[in-house]
Amino acid sequence: MPSYTVTVATGSQWFAGTDDYVYLSLEGTAGCSERHLLDKPFYNDFERGAVDSYDVTVEEDLGEIQLIKIEKRKYWYQDDWYLKYITVKTPVGDYLEFPCYRWITDEKEIVLRDGRAKLPRDDKTQILKQHRRKELETRQKTYRWKEWHPGFPLSIDAHSHSDLPRDIQFDNEKGVDFVLNYSKAMENLYVNRFMHMFQSSWSDFADFERIFVRISNTISEYVMQHWKEDFMFGYQFLNGCNPVLIRRCTEIPKKLPVTMDMVECSLERNLTLEEEVKQGNIFIVDYEMLDGVDANKTDPCTIQHLAAPICLLYKNLENKIVPIAIQLGQNPGPDNPIFLPSDAVYDWLLAKIWVRSSDFHIHQTVTHLLRTHLVSEVFSIAMFRQLPAVHPLFKLLVPHMRFTIAINTKAREQLICECGLFDKANATGGGGHVQMVQKAMKDLTYSSLCFPEEIKAKGMDSKEDIPYYYYRDDGIKVWEAIKSFAEDVIHIYYESDEVVCEDVELQAFIKDIYVYGMRGTKASGFPKTIRTREKLAEYLTVIIFTTSAQHAAVNFGQYDWCSWIPNAPPTMRRPPPTEKGTVTIEQIVESLPDRGRSCWHLGAVWALSQFQDNELFLGMYPDEHFVEKPVKEAMAKFRKNLDEIVNAITERNKNKKLPYYYLSPDRIPNSVAV
Repeated sequence: MPSYTVTVATGSQWFAGTDDYVYLSLEGTAGCSERHLLDKPFYNDFERGAVDSYDVTVEEDLGEIQLIKIEKRKYWYQDDWYLKYITVKTPVGDYLEFPCYRWITDEKEIVLRDGRAKLPRDDKTQILKQHRRKELETRQKTYRWKEWHPGFPLSIDAHSHSDLPRDIQFDNEKGVDFVLNYSKAMENLYVNRFMHMFQSSWSDFADFERIFVRISNTISEYVMQHWKEDFMFGYQFLNGCNPVLIRRCTEIPKKLPVTMDMVECSLERNLTLEEEVKQGNIFIVDYEMLDGVDANKTDPCTIQHLAAPICLLYKNLENKIVPIAIQLGQNPGPDNPIFLPSDAVYDWLLAKIWVRSSDFHIHQTVTHLLRTHLVSEVFSIAMFRQLPAVHPLFKLLVPHMRFTIAINTKAREQLICECGLFDKANATGGGGHVQMVQKAMKDLTYSSLCFPEEIKAKGMDSKEDIPYYYYRDDGIKVWEAIKSFAEDVIHIYYESDEVVCEDVELQAFIKDIYVYGMRGTKASGFPKTIRTREKLAEYLTVIIFTTSAQHAAVNFGQYDWCSWIPNAPPTMRRPPPTEKGTVTIEQIVESLPDRGRSCWHLGAVWALSQFQDNELFLGMYPDEHFVEKPVKEAMAKFRKNLDEIVNAITERNKNKKLPYYYLSPDRIPNSVAV
């Protein structure tokens, strides 16, 4: 009688094994096998990390194996089992791979197809079509859209992490508990002794070192030593943790009435301000989005303040970007002066601190939360709802969705919810951050997520004119590597543009993102359909780049750039100055966060800057969803391209006092998971 050798691989996560009854049956083109008992209590099979083999004997040859059914029946208590994959050796010696990489919970049956990726048009038999349809129907009931706040991209319908499907939960929820992690970070940083000092001001700038000196870190220490310098202030717009706001100024806005007399001493080329603008030497950062946003009122003992500054910058003869004018409000007038480098030292310093604080708020809520976390969750939900596991684009994208829905759900549960941790130290807590996301949605466009396009739209694309913009240089290299990989995979499965048009699952995926993620807004520029392989490659690059590289660029530098509190104040306790010549060092210190809020802030930026345990970086795909040789070759080529980028960045960073490494592929996690 024909015999099949079945090999079963169990995951290596904690509690991945099972001691329940496990049954298997094979379904082929010529018939089905009986249900075979593989494991039962006290057999000690399916232990964590185990690979177990079994012989399954049948009365007649089953033909080509199409499906494998796995059933788990509870013995005593709920015992979840993480099944990595099953391989089958047929009687004629062929090997078939059936990827799973899912948790089998309760008393459930799962049905697996072999690992060869298939488009809907490739399924010819009714049984495969039915399996495909049933998987999506089940997923669409499980992964439901929900509005968290009006105007936000829709998110997952789950109140807490424990409500999520088991497959997308963290392996260890404690590891991503924000309260626990922030508290642990403050303990590790030895700052918890200051936590009872809410409302208590620091004595002077040096006093901030009392919560800083425990950590030895090249960039953060350099920031502490040089934060007052105009060079350091300007450099952060290019290579800090929010390098996305600066744009070339083509015309001085009327709301910023800067005159030549004001800035003449800052200009180095013997040109007028208008001529400097025409030559492309003037840049601008406008925090208009903060105008009208309500400051945090959750603590009646501390009045907190926000500003919406406009900052004008200049490229000097050394090609360094330096500030030349700062207005702290949007409406010019006698009580809204334009601060200049030629002003009194503390006037100019406080104006720069206000800009840095405003930059922190835009970074946290718009650059980081909205444009990486919330957008990536949209991609993830749409993928689970519309692409079955056998679809090549599911296999391509699923590593880049790892834990994204889970981390966002945890954030809504503990961090950015009403009375959450975000309210404790941030001036945009208490609802201001919600207003900011609602405002920022109008600027969340498809083209703004296309990295090279967005850089060009801001006039920041010339390496010759702006030679020290490493975020741009490294980002474009990583973008091109991802795009080349996406093109390689697309050309394996889509032989023509017509095949792209015919892929109903792909089109449903694109539509879900447009309708639910972008709320059906035409102005977003997100496509409703995709009709060419070229456009599909760009779209997939947007998804993978956003979930990996863009998040890495704006997340993992937070401790480097924000741990020195005066360089990135999360709140200001006095209003912006309305006149010049009155600012004192005491006024600046009293404006900065108190001791308690400083400690919360430090714990937050430390915790958010850490990689996950067992982090998977860009190009690392240990879960083998793809089994075909051409795709594995494309993956190897992708990794080779990424290695070359790593080597180039490493070489450039040698002997640099301020190395830029956030977009080095060996430091870019595959997904948004922190």
